[in-house]
Amino acid sequence: MASGKSLMQLSRCALSTQSVATKMVKPPVPMFGIGGRYATALYSAASKKNKLEQVDKNLKTLLELHEKDVKFRDFLLNPLIKPAKKKEILGKSLQSKLNLDEMTVNLLSVLAENNRMKYFPSISRIFNKAMAFSRGEINVTVTAASPLDAESKKELNDILQNFAKGKKLLVNVKVDKDILGGLMVDFDGEHYVDMSIRRKFNHYVNLLKQPL
Repeated sequence: MASGKSLMQLSRCALSTQSVATKMVKPPVPMFGIGGRYATALYSAASKKNKLEQVDKNLKTLLELHEKDVKFRDFLLNPLIKPAKKKEILGKSLQSKLNLDEMTVNLLSVLAENNRMKYFPSISRIFNKAMAFSRGEINVTVTAASPLDAESKKELNDILQNFAKGKKLLVNVKVDKDILGGLMVDFDGEHYVDMSIRRKFNHYVNLLKQPL
């Protein structure tokens, strides 16, 4: 579990809250695990400074960079780079280039100092999910075997919206040829629908393997 010291640093030093004794601002959804503890502290601190939206955007930008840029990911996770050096590079280089709020940079610094940088992706996703919930949004990832044209995307969005119950859907379409055909729909990890040909194919293969 995250140490009391590291969480205290996150709330007091890194995020510059007025006092660790100040009552925490609770996020709109429960946050669990080590990533959830950091995300909760970050949410509380950002809320008090009216920087929730800015930090949310920052984390989305950094998470995308973390997933796509191998060099950046290796830099964050490299235990041979001293925390002070990482803090210096993050502050001087990333803060201006990516328009990062000081609170976001301080979060990265605290994670580096406590050798917990590996939790950055989960912290970001938990924080982003809480913010989406507060705005009445649901992130939906649709996986297709081939790119969808504009008309198909609109039709798909209209169909999915029927299941949203008044919430706003943020649909992201990915292409994965390995599913062979059909669609896979992931409602922000809460609900998952697999309508792919690959699933049907695997089902029939398993049936054929059974003895007559």
